[in-house]
Amino acid sequence: MRVLLCIFVATFTFNAINGLFFPELGGRQKNTASALSWFPRERRLSPPAHRIIDPVEDCFLVTSDEGEFFFKSPSDEPAVCGIYMIAEPDKRIQVIFNYLDVPCENGGLVAWVDGWELSGQVWPADAWDDDRVVESCDQRPQRKLVSRQNAALIQYRVPARGKGFSVTVRHLRNARPCNLLLFGSEGVYTVRNHGETGNCSVMAVSPATVRILDLNVGQSVKRGNLLEIETGTIYHCTKRGLADYVDIGGANGLDHTKMEVLNNVCGLDSNEGRRPMFIGCENTVVRLVSSGRFQNSVTVAFAPLSVDNIEHADLICGINDV
Repeated sequence: MRVLLCIFVATFTFNAINGLFFPELGGRQKNTASALSWFPRERRLSPPAHRIIDPVEDCFLVTSDEGEFFFKSPSDEPAVCGIYMIAEPDKRIQVIFNYLDVPCENGGLVAWVDGWELSGQVWPADAWDDDRVVESCDQRPQRKLVSRQNAALIQYRVPARGKGFSVTVRHLRNARPCNLLLFGSEGVYTVRNHGETGNCSVMAVSPATVRILDLNVGQSVKRGNLLEIETGTIYHCTKRGLADYVDIGGANGLDHTKMEVLNNVCGLDSNEGRRPMFIGCENTVVRLVSSGRFQNSVTVAFAPLSVDNIEHADLICGINDV
């Protein structure tokens, strides 16, 4: 698994450098060893109260830390960098710009993204709108910026020596999480639609095994129906014309709306699934699609997919493209 994670990190870093949210920006590729330096556990889990971002070591920084982050440009080069923030699944991320001294001349820009962006793909993609991006230069955003889920991103280009910005990052409780990003692949998670129309998802940034522990999708009517009869797990729900279902599969990018689906299920089943599903993709996705007529929920267990099991995975993304 360590080999797989190293491959993912190398891919993540390369793609982040070559495909950023700003379509017009083209950052230079950094030294690979430096770019990978954020990945070791001690760097991600040792939260400094104040952190100065090293433009070489931390140009593409993945962090679960709270606190203050400072960046000052060491040169006039138009390099593009990013702070990929992630919190616990039941948290949201709040960012306050303490100051921003980034001149608009020469293309200076700082952007807040509610979610993550990589290689032109965004997560979560189901509910994307323009309000999820705030771009600034010369003047800092005055309001607190709060993500809708447990991941957010600050992308920046500061082509002016000595200029920069400072932000304070806080993790806030999210009483009704819908989309969960997992930097890892172990744990039990429940996704609910809270009776609303729309899609929710859990995405693990790694290959994984997925087992359904509890399923209630397309059965519990929001009003009037007090008696629920277990149907068991119903498979291939979309082929049956059912509007509420759970897609299980994977993707080789952040846009889970383009995921490859191994199967989709629905029904009412309180029994654990017969066997786990092995997903051999860069990202493993469980996506709940809801019409709004039902109180849907699904509880799933994620576990790492061992190297020995990858070649025997139920789904290997991209294999049909070879």
